[in-house]
Amino acid sequence: MEIRKILRRKTKEVSVGKVLIGGNNPISVQSMTTTKTSDLKATLNQIKKLVEAGCEIVRVAVPDEASVENIPKIKEKISIPLVADIHFDYRLALKSIEAGVDKIRINPGTIGGLTKVKEILKKAKKRGIPIRVGLNTGSLPKKFQRTKNLAFTLAQGAAEYGAFLEENGFKDIVFSVKSSSPLVTINAYRLLAKKTEHPFHLGITEAGTYLSGTVKSSIGLGVLLEEGIGDTIRVSLTTNPVKEVLVGIEILKALGLKKGADLVSCPTCSRCEIDLIPLAEKVEKKLMKVKLPIKVAVMGCVVNGPGEAKEADIGIAGGKKAGVLFKHGKVVRKVSEDRLLEVLFEEIDLLEKGN
Repeated sequence: MEIRKILRRKTKEVSVGKVLIGGNNPISVQSMTTTKTSDLKATLNQIKKLVEAGCEIVRVAVPDEASVENIPKIKEKISIPLVADIHFDYRLALKSIEAGVDKIRINPGTIGGLTKVKEILKKAKKRGIPIRVGLNTGSLPKKFQRTKNLAFTLAQGAAEYGAFLEENGFKDIVFSVKSSSPLVTINAYRLLAKKTEHPFHLGITEAGTYLSGTVKSSIGLGVLLEEGIGDTIRVSLTTNPVKEVLVGIEILKALGLKKGADLVSCPTCSRCEIDLIPLAEKVEKKLMKVKLPIKVAVMGCVVNGPGEAKEADIGIAGGKKAGVLFKHGKVVRKVSEDRLLEVLFEEIDLLEKGN
């Protein structure tokens, strides 16, 4: 699966540590830790797992002084940019910047008065780090809370806040305008895209559990990304954040915006004579670590399998106590059922090595 060229929205470029957001840079995948940032060991362990899954930027909540104190220790141990998420107490933002974070996320509805924000801008500008202005429908500034057109309100609120930042000499801005509704979110980003050239962080806020959140995020992010809107993404799920990263990567791969292995598998029917579901799940787990842009098929029927998955680079199709290995729709050899997975993995490993 090669990266597909789409007409991206023209945006400014913002540097978050070593990761560039906006411009012609690849769309990055973010996540946020669920551990208490004051618990250094747990937070580092979770970030390690997120990085292994493919996370490119990680955000931590900073609700107290103990969390701020751990920022330099976290920075020292991780390889990806660190973002501090600040609400209510602007002083925590100032201290987080001093502690070395690569980016600050503030919400206009919870961070406090503009005088306090000016102090954040001054310190962030001195350090050369960007600020994400993140508006959510559940935490809008008071002046916007009674409006019914939520998409317009999100876009207008972000634009006005961005204008304030720019009037105070701050230019390294990333916007997000999120709702738990994919439709509201889509329309908000579309409206804001007409008002600014700053890059966008995409997401559906409070999207839900693994199932419902994945569906909502795939719809909302998929529509926007296909329109060329969006420069970095976070899939918000009520589950292990590693799954957020995996879903985010799969969304980008499905749109042809990120290289990687692609799994094709059939939904099974009465012709299927092998236990296909756990087989496909094991292949999916294997492919999560495969960076080669190959398409792999796991089919339940030797009658239709190779033909239906002829676009796959390699695949297996099950039969009665046996199956076949095929490449580009052509059967290569017959394999006993107990060796199907082993043979497929061997072939994938050979492809990764360039054989």
